[in-house]
Amino acid sequence: MKSPVTFLSHNIEIAGVLYLPDDYDGRPLAGVVVAHPAGGVKEQTAGRYAEDLSRKGFATLTFDAARQGESGGAPRGLEDPFQRAEDIRSAVTFLSTRRFVDERRVGILGVCAGGSYVSYTAQTDRRMRAVATVSAVDPAAELLEHPETREALLNQAGLLRNLEGRGEGPFLTHVNPGTRAEAEAYPARSMFRECYDYYVDGIGKHANSTGWGLLQFDVLAHFRPFEHIDWIAPRPLLMIAGTEADTRHFSEAAVARAGETAELFDIEGASHMDLYYKDAFVSKAIDKLAGFYEKHLAA
Repeated sequence: MKSPVTFLSHNIEIAGVLYLPDDYDGRPLAGVVVAHPAGGVKEQTAGRYAEDLSRKGFATLTFDAARQGESGGAPRGLEDPFQRAEDIRSAVTFLSTRRFVDERRVGILGVCAGGSYVSYTAQTDRRMRAVATVSAVDPAAELLEHPETREALLNQAGLLRNLEGRGEGPFLTHVNPGTRAEAEAYPARSMFRECYDYYVDGIGKHANSTGWGLLQFDVLAHFRPFEHIDWIAPRPLLMIAGTEADTRHFSEAAVARAGETAELFDIEGASHMDLYYKDAFVSKAIDKLAGFYEKHLAA
């Protein structure tokens, strides 16, 4: 069973979808909030995970981030990690206060950049009793790792802000490959190549999705999602990654930093975006997540 819902995040109206098990009998349920990737929307992989987990007996909520999809806010499409953290907190508040959810049994799940957003938010929000990610990515580290690239993007960010101040903007940077030729400059199973194949010209294409986000690099540069990931403990952390994903190193490093209550679960043969939609891989992730939440969100 699913139904559209709305709630507020910093006074911005957020559009979400709430899922309940088809056999829901009125008892209080454990709840899971699912955060979508950068540039994604609730109708894509986040919705797939939310619906599949509801079939495992959970009340789940996914939503469009502020300024994206069907949610309010401007400039449209902006990917702001700090607003995203507030969206996630607000989603947890909404789900925790539903009559059919036990507020002591609420978990969180994030996919891709959503994985870094939920990890960051859970460090200080103790209501999130069990934290999980799928194909987690640190967007600041991914895009600003190399000093020359970082300097160029930060210099550009200042110029764009001045142009906007003169009324010639707003200007936001789209990092997804814009053409098939640009996409094919990346290795076949790299995240950026697969991003084009999923969001722009593939199964994940959706009218409300920008695909991999519109960014202000001078804001993104301050985002350090895994710096205090050890603060999640003693609550459990599960990070799921494909063995063929070029982003797996983010999960591996975060789990090592998080301590003894953290687990890295590898899905053999999966690339970064195989875990978005390919049944053979998603089903393994769902089974692992369901067991994780059943154990740690038990009544």
